[in-house]
Amino acid sequence: MASSKYLIIGGGIAGTTAAETIRRHDSTGTITIVSDEPYPLYSRIMLSKPNFFLQKIPFEQIWLKKENWYEENKINLLLGKTAVQLEPGKKIITLNDDQEIKYEKLLLALGTYVRKLEVPGKDLKNIFYLRTLADAKKIIAAVQQARQATVVGGGFVGFEMCDMLKLAGLDVSLVIRENHFWQNSLDKESARLIEVAMEKAGIKIIRQQEVTEIIGSDQVEKIKLTNGQILTSDLVVIGIGCNGHTDWLQQTGIKINHGIVTNEYLETNLPNIWAAGDAAEFKDLILEENVQLGNWLNAQLHGVTAGKNMTGAKEPYRKVTSYTTHGFGLQITYLGDGRLLPDRPVVIRGDKKTGSFSQIIIDQEQIIGAIIFNNPKEQGNLTKLIEQDVIIADKLEQLADLNIPLTDLLPK
Repeated sequence: MASSKYLIIGGGIAGTTAAETIRRHDSTGTITIVSDEPYPLYSRIMLSKPNFFLQKIPFEQIWLKKENWYEENKINLLLGKTAVQLEPGKKIITLNDDQEIKYEKLLLALGTYVRKLEVPGKDLKNIFYLRTLADAKKIIAAVQQARQATVVGGGFVGFEMCDMLKLAGLDVSLVIRENHFWQNSLDKESARLIEVAMEKAGIKIIRQQEVTEIIGSDQVEKIKLTNGQILTSDLVVIGIGCNGHTDWLQQTGIKINHGIVTNEYLETNLPNIWAAGDAAEFKDLILEENVQLGNWLNAQLHGVTAGKNMTGAKEPYRKVTSYTTHGFGLQITYLGDGRLLPDRPVVIRGDKKTGSFSQIIIDQEQIIGAIIFNNPKEQGNLTKLIEQDVIIADKLEQLADLNIPLTDLLPK
């Protein structure tokens, strides 16, 4: 039976960063990464960026680590393998090829997998999901022969895919089930700014509809919606969310809610087992609640904290993470927790009419998140206001005034 002092399930940014951090603090302990992908670490962010998608930059730029990096750092990388069983009492993981690996310390950096659209015709050709490099390669190849595309889902994937497919010269329709774009985090007026930019570029937005059937003989030809409307399409990209890779853990005793539940040290409820990245539902010390985030920066920073703690540190995770998306001439940054909830006041900093403003979320008299439109210079100071727990309730007028620098609201 193989053995490893540090066993990491997941070869993405969280797992690989954890391995890199472990090696920095433990020069001799054996490290094994098990990845279900056939590739070493690459940038998932780049998959949905126009320069890569439209093949304007060398393909090699996708790689963040090459195979020799793993060899140089004495990290055993097992590609194309999946963990299927965990026996925490014996500290053994079994893989899908029946290989067993004994560990001392285990990190579950499982990531997520795309939620599939379960409708008639779902298995026709030219229906795609964007999660992996293999997915991106298939879409890039199919675009060369396509003329009309439909994007299903109003998240980041939907927004960025609409932009890229339009830049590739296709006619593009977007189907969302909400009544406006990013409904859980934007009011209708803010969302309208995005929708207007998309519509000016030629995107047809179809709201409050879902796909009920995909029609075609061999590959997709038409799409039927809830109201009976039929869209002609020879390529479909679906982005309707993700699910966790946690079914195989259900009988292990690990606490699982939406994700694998951890404390602020990214420890699970079982000894010597940590979780990190998209799969972790961790205790957020800023929000004082358990949250699960699906962004690259959070996964990377999780890897650093988990790696340190697996080598004996006791470092809490307390970070404000962000994700920036570009498309249709817009730059939009989600910072911290930007969810619109009934008990959270919202402050608009700037004027929406200018297209450069921030939607700032307040909770318990403090800023907990923001959505920043076309004003990236605000991000740093908004981050500091969140990190430093600045009481802002008595400064809302100053916060809303774009002419007052955010530095004036920071502690002196």
